[in-house]
Amino acid sequence: MPEKTPCPPHPVLPAYYRDGGERVAFVRSIFDRTAQYYDRINSIFSLGSGKWYRRLMLRTAGLRPGQKVLDVATGTGLVAQEAAAITSPTNIIGLDMSPGMLLECRRKLPIQVVLADAQNLPIADCSMDMLSMGYALRHVRDLNATFTEYLRVLKPGGHVLILEIGRARSPLVQGFLHLYLGRIVPFLSGVTASQESRTLMAYYWETIEHCIPSDQILDNLKRAGFSSVRKQTSFGVFHAYIGEK
Repeated sequence: MPEKTPCPPHPVLPAYYRDGGERVAFVRSIFDRTAQYYDRINSIFSLGSGKWYRRLMLRTAGLRPGQKVLDVATGTGLVAQEAAAITSPTNIIGLDMSPGMLLECRRKLPIQVVLADAQNLPIADCSMDMLSMGYALRHVRDLNATFTEYLRVLKPGGHVLILEIGRARSPLVQGFLHLYLGRIVPFLSGVTASQESRTLMAYYWETIEHCIPSDQILDNLKRAGFSSVRKQTSFGVFHAYIGEK
């Protein structure tokens, strides 16, 4: 049986919300208020892990032409856009809890969009060939409930792909991350986009710094029922978690 004990990806961050009950409202609000600037922000913090990396990892995880994809926390559609280049926009559903993000996504991509939470997917059982999630796992409330839902909507033989940024093993690389993502990116986001964008990227860094270890994420995927679970790491900090139903 899947593990039922709640497992948040990081502890409460009191600088942004007081408890788990306020977390959802904060995350939805901050992404709504920064949606129009998000692609600009992404170009600052991506560190080269842009279009080519997303498309490569989708192929590595098993995405093939004609397959159906659910892109959870689709945001402005950065992962969905690369999935569409492999399969077809008509085969992709972009799901997000932020109406503002979905609006920006629909301006760029002719895909179906759904307003919903990762833990409660309004998607039929065994209906998707792949479920993708790009750099948003740290924003869910409970990894175990989320992964259980992911398994439910995938067809037998379907794959999950979760892209994330994690802490580096090298102190030197981690120090660079702290400077770049923790200081420079929030500052540049505030200058080139908005003050809310600066807050978003400061929060983004806090979730990275306090996120549970990658080994625990892999273990939670296995406990949810995924097989062939593995992690591919690029540049020491970009992690692609892959599993199969």
